Amino acid sequence: MSLKNPYQAYENNQVLFAKGEELVLLLYKGAIKFIEQAKLALEKKNLPRTNDRIIKAQNIVTELMVTLNMDIEVSKSLLPLYDYLRRRLIEANIKKETEILDEVQGMLAELLGTWTEAMKVVRPT
Repeated sequence: MSLKNPYQAYENNQVLFAKGEELVLLLYKGAIKFIEQAKLALEKKNLPRTNDRIIKAQNIVTELMVTLNMDIEVSKSLLPLYDYLRRRLIEANIKKETEILDEVQGMLAELLGTWTEAMKVVRPT
């Protein structure tokens, strides 16, 4: 592996060796990061990069959807929420509206906070 981008190597290792619940945190953080990058690209009128970053966030939300364990009650609540987020990202990409990106980013930040707190309860340090 090349050390041209050590940050990328660190991120890759973080994903490869993450436990399931930690992977969810990484997915939330990744989606939030890509939405932020999409907003910056949109601000600069860089539509190809905006599209690319929104699609990356969309793919993460889709991954969160397809990996839900529907035998767990909370998953039945998360599925429609994730579907809503995915549809809003599609709409944001079509309309190129920062407000929609802000909404989705805010909701993902809330989910990240909730998931972080839940992990503390389940696995206290």
